[in-house]
Amino acid sequence: MPLELIEAQQEEDDRREYLWTLNFGPQHPATHTTLRLILTLDGETVVRAEPDIGFLHSGFEKLGEHLDYNQYVTIVDRMNYISPVANEIAWHHAVEKLLGVEITPRCKYIRTILAELMRIQDHLLNVGTCALDLGAFTAFLYAFYQREKIYDIVEWAAGQRFHASFTRVGGLLYDVDDAWIGRVREFVRDFPRAHGDIARLLDRNRIFIERTHRIGVLPRDLAIDLGCTGPVARASGVVRDLRKDEPYLAYADLRNAFQVVCSDEGDCYARYLVRMQEMLESLKIVQAAVENLPGGPVNIAVDSDVVLPDKVATYRTIEGLIRHFELIMTNRGFQAPVDEIYAAIESPNGELGYYIVSDGSQTAYRARTRPPSFVHFAVFPYLIVGHQLSDVVAVLGSLNIIAAELDR
Repeated sequence: MPLELIEAQQEEDDRREYLWTLNFGPQHPATHTTLRLILTLDGETVVRAEPDIGFLHSGFEKLGEHLDYNQYVTIVDRMNYISPVANEIAWHHAVEKLLGVEITPRCKYIRTILAELMRIQDHLLNVGTCALDLGAFTAFLYAFYQREKIYDIVEWAAGQRFHASFTRVGGLLYDVDDAWIGRVREFVRDFPRAHGDIARLLDRNRIFIERTHRIGVLPRDLAIDLGCTGPVARASGVVRDLRKDEPYLAYADLRNAFQVVCSDEGDCYARYLVRMQEMLESLKIVQAAVENLPGGPVNIAVDSDVVLPDKVATYRTIEGLIRHFELIMTNRGFQAPVDEIYAAIESPNGELGYYIVSDGSQTAYRARTRPPSFVHFAVFPYLIVGHQLSDVVAVLGSLNIIAAELDR
């Protein structure tokens, strides 16, 4: 062996003696949930990071093989539990594509409003907790107060604040009333002030900038190669948004109401700025949708083979009760075509898709999720190497990993 290689090997061996392993999580408060990172450190510098999942395995996808297309909505909104209604919208978007169902214009607009409120809600938590991890407590409180207002809007529509289970095949659990519309308008009016308060706290905060600027840089080419989507990809210059590129719900009508927010910096600070600006763009969509909300029913024809009868019909008519019983308790409800499909929406964290294999029954033969968090967690080792241990919380927070999307 040449002398140069021997000396290089000796240097590597000497260096390896000083490397040590640190478990970051799954109980660390800055992971926010059951995430584990196995870090290899050279002093305070991260030389290797290995994500380790499996601490929150709930069998969500397997449950999709045992619950019918309506019942499974109670499971999907527990995957990304930060913006659960967005998961419901994605699931029934895929189911309706499988069944060839076209929902009503009013349903499209209401689902669009809720999807954008979920985007704001998700981004608020991400911005607030990222700031909290880096020592900024006030921004966290401002963000969570606005999240409570969105919870109030969801509760008014669905009767539940958190896991709303609001969407149904072919429509929604309930229609919304004028009071709900008034609450949405009030939020649209008041939110910019709170958003401005958060921006003034963080945008030019010296500590926040030094902890996030040029930290965890994700180049555009690498973002594409690793399959990144959503704010993580757009912060690296990837101009892709399913609301524009593959419009669904009411986005085809509202595509001129908002812009796709991008950056070319690709660091933690850019991901923060993209999410902050996306909240304002989402607010524009909500305002345009609520002011142009169509009339009519929220569910497709009541005599359809796929839609559940409403509560009044179920409780007060024998026909409604029989139909409800057939759809929920027996196999005499609607029959799906024998087919396989994939459909996705632009969820707050990126492309959230469902791959469904149907054997013709009311229950999926296979229900597979394409969650953004699973993809983005795999990106973490590429971003953190060479950074300090203290940068782990900044990089991890900027990716907004939800553990229930990892262990499905």
